Amino acid sequence: MKRIAVLGSGLLGGSIALAVQEYLPSVKVCLWGRREESVAEALTLGIGESTSDLAKAVTGADLIILASPVGAMAKIISAAIAVCDLSDVIITDVGSVKAEPLSALGDLAAEASSIYLGSHPMAGSEQAGVQAAQSDLFQQAACIITNDMNHAEEHVIKLSGFWESIGCKCHHTSAQEHDEMVARISHFPHLLASVGALVGLKHSDYSALAGNGLRDTTRVASGNASMWAEIMLSNRSAMKAPIEEAIKHLREMLALLEDSSEEELVSSLGEAKRLRDELI
Repeated sequence: MKRIAVLGSGLLGGSIALAVQEYLPSVKVCLWGRREESVAEALTLGIGESTSDLAKAVTGADLIILASPVGAMAKIISAAIAVCDLSDVIITDVGSVKAEPLSALGDLAAEASSIYLGSHPMAGSEQAGVQAAQSDLFQQAACIITNDMNHAEEHVIKLSGFWESIGCKCHHTSAQEHDEMVARISHFPHLLASVGALVGLKHSDYSALAGNGLRDTTRVASGNASMWAEIMLSNRSAMKAPIEEAIKHLREMLALLEDSSEEELVSSLGEAKRLRDELI
C-alpha cells in the first residue's frame, strides 16, 4: 500500500495515523476530520497530513479506514464515492460491531467497485479524542477481520498485513460471530463496570475510601457514554444472553449469602478466579 486514508479524527483514527507514520514510514497516511478543531489538534500531535477536505483525504488511497461512529459511516463513504473513484480500493472500518457496518457499507462498496472488509482492533481507552492518540496503541492487540462478502483471499491478506505491521494479531470470523463474541468480552464488561459504578459509588461520601479494587473494576465506565450507548444498542440482540447469565449468577450468589453456604460460595468464587487467571 502506498497511501492510506483514515476517516475519523478520534482516539482510534489518530492512533492509526500515528502508528502508520512510525511503523510504515514509506506509506503516506492522511487523517480526515469533520471538525477543524480536531484537524488542528491532529497537526499539533504530529500527524503530518490532516485535513477536513474529504476529496483530498481519499484521492489516491489504496486503503480507506473508517474510524467514525458506526452510524456515520455510510454517509461518509457515500460522500467519498461522490468525489473520488474508489475502484479496487479496500474499505474497512474499526467499529465495535460488524453486522451493522456490513449492512450499511457492503452494497455501497460493491456499487463503487471497492472491496469492503470489516476490521475490529481490540484496542482503545476510556479516554476520547485525537489528543489521546498513541502510536503504540495496537501493539499485541487482537484484530478481528470479517469477510462476509467473500472477497478474494489476496485482499484479506493485504488488510491483515496492514494490521500486523502496526502491531496487531489478526483473527478471522463472520460478522455475526464477531458480534456474539464481543458482546461477552467487551460490551458486557463495559455494562458491568457501569453497574459497578452506579452501585459502588451510590453514596458520594464513600468514594474517598475507595481502593484499587473499585477503581480497576469500574475503569472503563469512564468511557464516552454516547459512544457506548450506540455500541450496546447496535449489538442489543447479542448482549441479551450474557446479561441474563449475569442476573442468574447474581441471584445464585445472593442465595448462597442468605444460606451462609461458604463451601459453595468458595467454589463459585474459585471458578471465577480460575477463569480470570487463565486470561492471556
